Amino acid sequence: MEPLPRGPWPLTCLVLLSLPGVGAQAGQDFKLQQPQDKVSVTAGETLTLNCTTSGDGPIGPVKWLKGWGSENETIYDQTGTIPRVTRAVTESDTDFTIHIRDVRPKDAGTYYCVKFGKSLRGISVFQRGNGTEVSVYAKPSIPEVFGPETRAGPGQSVPFTCTAGGFFPREITVKWLKDGAQISAQQPQVTPGQTKSSYNVSSTVSVTLQEGDVRSQLVCEVHHPTLPAPLRGSFQLSRALRVPPSVQVVADPPSPVEVNKTVNFTCHVKGFYPGDVAVAWLENGMEMSVGSTPPPSETPRGLFELRSLVEVQATEEKNGSVFTCRVVHDAQDPVSGTGTLRIAAPARDGLSGRSQSDNDNLVLIYIVVGVVCTVLALLVAAVLYLIRAKQSKAGKSSPSARLHEPEKSSEANTQESDPNNLTYADLNFDKERKTVRRMVEVSQQSEYACIQSSRAPNGDDNLTYADLDMVHLSKAPRRPAPRPEEAGSEYASVQILRK
Repeated sequence: MEPLPRGPWPLTCLVLLSLPGVGAQAGQDFKLQQPQDKVSVTAGETLTLNCTTSGDGPIGPVKWLKGWGSENETIYDQTGTIPRVTRAVTESDTDFTIHIRDVRPKDAGTYYCVKFGKSLRGISVFQRGNGTEVSVYAKPSIPEVFGPETRAGPGQSVPFTCTAGGFFPREITVKWLKDGAQISAQQPQVTPGQTKSSYNVSSTVSVTLQEGDVRSQLVCEVHHPTLPAPLRGSFQLSRALRVPPSVQVVADPPSPVEVNKTVNFTCHVKGFYPGDVAVAWLENGMEMSVGSTPPPSETPRGLFELRSLVEVQATEEKNGSVFTCRVVHDAQDPVSGTGTLRIAAPARDGLSGRSQSDNDNLVLIYIVVGVVCTVLALLVAAVLYLIRAKQSKAGKSSPSARLHEPEKSSEANTQESDPNNLTYADLNFDKERKTVRRMVEVSQQSEYACIQSSRAPNGDDNLTYADLDMVHLSKAPRRPAPRPEEAGSEYASVQILRK
């Protein structure tokens, strides 16, 4: 923009014009009117500056200047068109009102409407208005919220900063809200902006993070006179939060286990955020190859969890081995969980001495029942064998017979005291007929057993005896001494002493 003319001539002209009677011929009745003292406008809008003239004035242009003195700046000049500035009434000799489009904060200041006059030595100020002080109401920029550069864990206090700039006037209010509830913050700091008529603001708040802040939102709310509604900037607290995982190793089946069984060690990694995690398995401190780890899944709370599985063959060499699940979360120090493989004492034939499966128990029951039944059968067979052996032995030593004792009649009971009563048993054998020597007890208290055989013994002196142990002899009424039997009969004399 064109500066005001400098040098001694403008000042001289002003002095001459101000003297009584001087310049009256050049426009004594000329008047310049600038009615606006103060004007306020919002940035982005159009500013209107009014200026009119009346009467005859010297030959020379009318200009609009921003500021007065050495730092003045030409805003409008009749000789050309300046961007964003236009005349309200073009080609008018009396109305020099201008429009400034898209007002900016830097457009704030004092504007002068000035009439210049030409002379032989150049152009000079002939008359100026009182000036119009322009204030540009500038809206603040959309707030920006900045959090910490690194994540923090639950329970840690973290600072957050909200900034906005380029606003005018200076008065501004900043509020902080967490999940819609207002929280206390420090007094905002207002500093000059890039231009003298704009300002910047900065506000800081400290927030203690919680595990449940994964879904929480922090809002910076800016209130300013130029705003019909407050402006907002937000920050997701999950961007600043780190929740470490809990690690637990579970064995299925639990120890102790049988030899050669397959044991599944499961690593439960729960309740962590963010989902960046790496899982590794170690056996007695040496890393194992277990393949890829499944991706974590999100819980309703917004946290993550995952399960990693490793299968182990429970051999005797691995008894007491320690299996470690090492978890590295968000590039932090590892978190570990361990499980120990315990093997039960091995049983004979490869079976465990402490536990059996259901099928093995059933087979064992069948075996026990079979053994018991077999033993009982053997005992019965042995008893029968002994009975038969005893009978066979008795048969070889002497012929045996079954002796029947009929029920005693009342008559027999009356005769029992008679010593002449005889009790005898007929023992019949198929032996050859042969005359043998008879030995007969003459005593009336003798009882006889008759043994008949169709086969004669080898010698005359051979006698056949009947063992009448525990045998009841049939009793008969007393009769005379037995008569001689046939030659084929043999007799055994049994003498029973009566009580």
